[in-house]
Amino acid sequence: MTETRKPVCLVIGAGAGIGGHTAMRFAADGYHTVLARRSDEEGLAKLVSQIEDAGGSASGALLNAAEDGSIEELVERTERDIGAVDTALYNLGAQIGNRSLADTPHRAFELGWRLGTYGLFRLAHAVLPAMAVRGKGTLLVTSATAAVRGNAGQHSHAAAMGGRRILCQTLNAEFGPQGVHVAHIVVDGSVDAPDTLGKLLGDKFEAYKASKGEDGVIDPGALAETYWHLAQQPKNCWTHEIDARSWTDTAWWNDNPIAAIDRK
Repeated sequence: MTETRKPVCLVIGAGAGIGGHTAMRFAADGYHTVLARRSDEEGLAKLVSQIEDAGGSASGALLNAAEDGSIEELVERTERDIGAVDTALYNLGAQIGNRSLADTPHRAFELGWRLGTYGLFRLAHAVLPAMAVRGKGTLLVTSATAAVRGNAGQHSHAAAMGGRRILCQTLNAEFGPQGVHVAHIVVDGSVDAPDTLGKLLGDKFEAYKASKGEDGVIDPGALAETYWHLAQQPKNCWTHEIDARSWTDTAWWNDNPIAAIDRK
């Protein structure tokens, strides 16, 4: 067992994009970061090494968040062996691909829900009561445009992310008065993440980024600064929902056919 007086930042979904950069940002300011991801043990070890080489403190764990009990066991082990979780980040995507209703099997729809909504519920169930007892803590939740706008072919994703957004509101309503900050972050644009968008686009990734122009894709390191800011906000000035996009992107509430015609 190791003892530490450092506050702990637990990242569920610690890839090379938002999750990994947020872990690095918290570690740079004295947190011990626990990085959890489903696969790629080598990539996970690399992230932990980067944090430690920079003088920070971190540990990693492979985690299948869709498996019952997995999130709960990780939280229990972290609180027991490392320290109290001061900040938790739920950074798992729930994208199963663009599918028509006929091409969306029940099991595929349910998987989106398990990753998008149920996993967050389980993390909240595991960390928020202890935070409430301590009278402080932050739950950061990465979300997507689908949380506020449902498009064709996004039945599972939109339902899951919409549920994620409303779940954050109910959690805030219950735990905000107990000193726990819940923040829902709508990532309204593409993120320069090699192991998510990069894998999706493959050898077209670099060309896609170039087509977006200078600073046309969200820098996960820059976005991590927003996550850090949210976790450090005083109780008298909490942000409960925020959205982020590149300066060249149109905000989700203006991105519609009529607006597109007006822009031409």
